[in-house]
Amino acid sequence: MSFWWIANILLVAVVIPVVIAILIQVLTPIFQIRKYVDDIIDAAQHFGPHLDEITGELVQTRDLVKTAGPELGRYARAVDNL
Repeated sequence: MSFWWIANILLVAVVIPVVIAILIQVLTPIFQIRKYVDDIIDAAQHFGPHLDEITGELVQTRDLVKTAGPELGRYARAVDNL
């Protein structure tokens, strides 16, 4: 019967504080990461209107790349021959 009391005292005095210390070490970075994520989300919300403005320019850039694609291969082969 006394062994149970010793085991209970060890559980309360050693194991529970160690578990709490490890839990604090794990939860602290989690809460810091949550703050960073909230900041990133706040900043990302401001990109939407700016992205809508450049869609026409992106379409033009895509068309120019498609046009220049075959010529770039020829240019790269010419540079390799130098």
